[in-house]
Amino acid sequence: MTEERPSHDQEFVEYVVKSIVDHPDDVKVDRSVDEMGVLLTLTVNPDDMGQVIGRQGATAKSIRTLLRVIGAKNNARVNLKINEPEGSSTPASAPVSTPADAPAEETTEEAPTTEEAGEEKPTQSVEDAIDDLNL
Repeated sequence: MTEERPSHDQEFVEYVVKSIVDHPDDVKVDRSVDEMGVLLTLTVNPDDMGQVIGRQGATAKSIRTLLRVIGAKNNARVNLKINEPEGSSTPASAPVSTPADAPAEETTEEAPTTEEAGEEKPTQSVEDAIDDLNL
């Protein structure tokens, strides 16, 4: 008859997501464990989907990377699934304009690569970054 306390991975996702969304009360994280590992299912307000996913999925990818670190520390495989709420407009449901769809008179410029933009690639290895987290 003990109250089930959320695990570290579930608490982590709730904390991070609630910190970045506009409707933190609508954040819900469900946790299930099976033979494949731990699956965290995240549900947020439709208005907050863009903030959770980030540009080109960068925020979601970062959260998943940190979850892998937490899982490695606990010898578990942790995966994150983000539920697409009703009424959201994510890239999967929104029409995407491609250069083939553009009128012939329009020209599109490609974004410069990191080398062209003068940015340097990170020199720290993944192992060093994990050590810096001190988890």
